[in-house]
Amino acid sequence: MRNWKRWLIFISTAILSLGVIYVIFNFVFLDFFVDLWWFRSLNFEAYYLSRLFYKYLVFIIVCLVFFLLFFINFWVASRYIGLSSKGYNPKDTEREKKYQKLLKMFQSGSLKIYTPLSLIMSIPIAIPFYEKWETALLYFFGSSSGIKDPAFGRDISYYFFSYPIYSFLQSKLLVIFLFLFFFLALLYFIENRLLNKDKQTLPKGPKIHLTFILFIIGLIQTWGFCLDRIALLYTDHHQPLFFGPGFIEMRLDLPMIFMAIIMFWAFFLSGIIYIYKRKGLIACLVCAAVLTVVISFRNPSFFSEAVQKYWVKPSEAEKERPFISNSIQAALDAYGINEVETRNYSIKPSSAFKVNYDLQSNLHNIPVWDRELLDDVYNQLQSIRSYYKFTNVDVDRYTVNGVYQQVYLGARELNLDDIPESAKNWNNLHLQYTHGHGVVITPASHGGDEPLTWFIRDIPERSDYGFTLTQPGIYYGPEDYEYVIVPNDQGEIDHNKEDVEVMVNYDGTGGIHLSSMLKKILFSVYFKDKNIFFTSETNSKSRILFRRNITKAINRITPFFILDDDPYIVVEDKGLYWIQDAYTISENYPNAQKYDKAKFGTNIKSDEFNYIRNSVKIVVNAYNGDISYYVADPKDPFICAYKRIYPGLLKDMDEMPSNLKKHVRYPKLLFTIQMNVYTKYHQTNPDVFYREEDTWKFAKANNRSMEPYYLTLNMINPQSHEFLTVLPMSPVGRDNLRALTIAGCDKDNYGKILVYNFPKGQQIYGPSQINALVHQDTEIAQELTLWDQAGSEVIFGRTIILPVENNILYIQPVYLRSASRLKIPELKRIIVSQGEVVVMEASLETALAKLEHQLKERSERIKNRLSGPQSNQETDKQ
Repeated sequence: MRNWKRWLIFISTAILSLGVIYVIFNFVFLDFFVDLWWFRSLNFEAYYLSRLFYKYLVFIIVCLVFFLLFFINFWVASRYIGLSSKGYNPKDTEREKKYQKLLKMFQSGSLKIYTPLSLIMSIPIAIPFYEKWETALLYFFGSSSGIKDPAFGRDISYYFFSYPIYSFLQSKLLVIFLFLFFFLALLYFIENRLLNKDKQTLPKGPKIHLTFILFIIGLIQTWGFCLDRIALLYTDHHQPLFFGPGFIEMRLDLPMIFMAIIMFWAFFLSGIIYIYKRKGLIACLVCAAVLTVVISFRNPSFFSEAVQKYWVKPSEAEKERPFISNSIQAALDAYGINEVETRNYSIKPSSAFKVNYDLQSNLHNIPVWDRELLDDVYNQLQSIRSYYKFTNVDVDRYTVNGVYQQVYLGARELNLDDIPESAKNWNNLHLQYTHGHGVVITPASHGGDEPLTWFIRDIPERSDYGFTLTQPGIYYGPEDYEYVIVPNDQGEIDHNKEDVEVMVNYDGTGGIHLSSMLKKILFSVYFKDKNIFFTSETNSKSRILFRRNITKAINRITPFFILDDDPYIVVEDKGLYWIQDAYTISENYPNAQKYDKAKFGTNIKSDEFNYIRNSVKIVVNAYNGDISYYVADPKDPFICAYKRIYPGLLKDMDEMPSNLKKHVRYPKLLFTIQMNVYTKYHQTNPDVFYREEDTWKFAKANNRSMEPYYLTLNMINPQSHEFLTVLPMSPVGRDNLRALTIAGCDKDNYGKILVYNFPKGQQIYGPSQINALVHQDTEIAQELTLWDQAGSEVIFGRTIILPVENNILYIQPVYLRSASRLKIPELKRIIVSQGEVVVMEASLETALAKLEHQLKERSERIKNRLSGPQSNQETDKQ
């Protein structure tokens, strides 16, 4: 019977112990080991451990600092408290005896009492610092940017790295030292009561100790006043006119801060004198009153409002001029648009328009297809299998048969939404349907009523234009993929060949080896999936691939980068690569307007910011999942700091393989943000800015604001065509064209921003005005009406504005989409106009030729009309 009970106790204890071990391991160590293995598979193990090390190092250092702060002060206090405790007086009350016993313990038990007490007090204080550990690292590793703010002449890096941590420290330290002062004062107060009872006085030591703590509090508060000066640079009181400090802040508030510092110390010192000498009470009260008045004047009050209303407003443009100028310069610097080059673009008479050689040689680069519509075409014609899908269409440029060519391309990614529900079992989802396959590429330009040209198509890939692809497998991409175990004994479904399913086996280096029993157990627990452990389809080469969404993977590795919402695929002979743009942002650029997300909108995942740089280009191998970071903007102080914090993480741009570097492009998201700011801040003259007489907006087409688009033009260097980001501008309140903004994407001109200004006094049609002309053309309207009646939907594509030889061409594709189930868009016609004549033809070549011909005829008709009456008058005279 006893043995039975012993075994029951033993088994119960073992089960309970295993349960406790499981819970502890699952919640404490499992994530750590999985993360460690995953980072190791990407060659980022040292980086991962360094992030953990930094995090806990900051916590330990802060704990140690505050532990020593508390312990030293308590130890000093222990030298003076409990001096009256020579023994218990029979006349003492029970409460007094307890006081004496407690004070004796505090006096004699420094290590026993103060060590745990100081530690307990330091830990909760260190937690907020622990949460700000990366801010602390940026402070220690940050360096000068070389740009100074115009108000105080400090380097911009001070506002990025020092000011945030100083503001945080000042507020925390003030509370900590106030708490310390009151705790010590309480101990000394109790001691003083006991000493007074025995007709003794408190030694000078406690007074000096408390005075010293008060002096530190005074220094911390003075530091707070100094930081208030910096806070003036972030005021928004002058919105929407300009951002940052104005006349009130710099001519009224700033002197008041200096006055507050003087009066604070006058009050502080007079208060100390009164405490020690019992003299100067009136001076102390006067200083306190003056300090109160000064602080109240600094806040929005009757005084500042009166100055603004009666002194500033009557001549606001003059008094705010230097501060508006500071705000303009700060915004241009903060958003990287301080070196925009402006050029004037004169417009020739329409009669001078000719289809010259430059235009003819570049027709193959004019993107007449819309990405959104091409997405439907790719999916209908080239998905091939139900488990593949094109989720995005990218724009890029490739050399096709020796010709620099703008193209569209899409990756055929894995998507299991359309397979039958009965097929969505564990084996299919995690062993067989494992990857996407290849890409398709089509030219940017195309003719209507022509079959689509495919540079790469089908599975396996076929190309008649020199493209080869040795590794078409897409195991990593922007979509949310399930984890997979590859290679496995079942094989992975790849494609069909002569009605036979072709199976493949993964041969890459991605993921983590799943060869040991221990890893099978751990990953079964991690994914909460027992099949990982019990499956018999794995082998010695099997690897588990997870975190295959490249955006989420990058965010897990480097959460301090903000990622662009449009990673794009690059095709190379050796395989497929994703290029992901990443940004560093801040809300602490002094004097700079914060980006108005409510007005302009953006996909930047941050509440607010007023500084942005596209500092990093990230390359991800679509087959292996390898991730490489390349510094695209070495002048960015944030990226310089991260290079010092994490050595080996960021590579120089020169280390990027040349076959990938030629596909780097200027991000549309960044260009959109920059141009939204530039619409107002291109007015660098403060008086013009104040009147807002030349504020712009994004040009509108089809009743919506245009977005940046990519074109291949010779707008930077007339001798060569380059890949550019283009965005047209209109004046606020008008629809005509005011300017054309472009950003270079190729080679030495990468990131170079140019603005072509059109003549202010000349009518330059905007896209919406051209759309109106198109709909008013009777021939075009009649033909489009016939198509609509035939059961098809007419779709107008994006308007492309094309500057050509001092003329502006407007190109708009017209598509037909069937009303049947298979709604495949078909490019039917291309509309071309230069603002006065509108033509519609099946191809760009014929449309341009017709436009040139009609413009000549129009010019001759006008000439004849003008010369007709004059010739008749001459005949009558004869």
